[in-house]
Amino acid sequence: MTEIVFSGGVRVPVWIQDLDSFRRWTLSDEYPDRGEISYLDGLLWVDPSMERNSHNQIKTAIIVTLFALVRAAQLGWVYGDKMRLVHPEANLSSEPDALFLSQDTLRRQRVQLAQGDDSLELVGSPDMVLEVVSPTSVEKDTILLPKLYHKAGVREYWLVNPLADEPEFTIHRYSPKKYTLVRPDEDGWVRSPLFQRSFRLSKEGNEFDFSDFTLEVR
Repeated sequence: MTEIVFSGGVRVPVWIQDLDSFRRWTLSDEYPDRGEISYLDGLLWVDPSMERNSHNQIKTAIIVTLFALVRAAQLGWVYGDKMRLVHPEANLSSEPDALFLSQDTLRRQRVQLAQGDDSLELVGSPDMVLEVVSPTSVEKDTILLPKLYHKAGVREYWLVNPLADEPEFTIHRYSPKKYTLVRPDEDGWVRSPLFQRSFRLSKEGNEFDFSDFTLEVR
């Protein structure tokens, strides 16, 4: 046996035994161009499902708003999905829905992009990571990844759960033992200590029978 084939046609070589071998595979021409595949402290997580409209629109709304905020204030860089985050000490390799890397973090070399503009991995501890829950990622996003992102020293973990009638937007702040949930105010605004702003994710309907999402900032 030389490989394992998952539903959806994702083929995983059996020689992947640890984070180093997983990284070699992700950087090779044999790595598949579809599906979400992560290495989570010894667990190989393969999700070949396609992205739903609500997941894509929430992710896009957050990235667009953060990109504008970060660029205007020259705070650092916002990355959308498909930028792979690697943290060797946390035994982690994943593709978050978005992440933020501050200039100070890069100066302190808490994150490395070894190949500059040609880098395929962001190695180290970014300042913020976003995950949007899908029906097939509940365990990964709410149980497995919070522990690993905390071990990786990520300062804020942003999580959106759109599976209920109203999307639940939460910010989890790093503390020594585990992430601490930032409580929203009575109007649903959630304060980010990292960005020194409050955020609220709103949802509105439209004539086409799907939802419009906006990340509000104040």
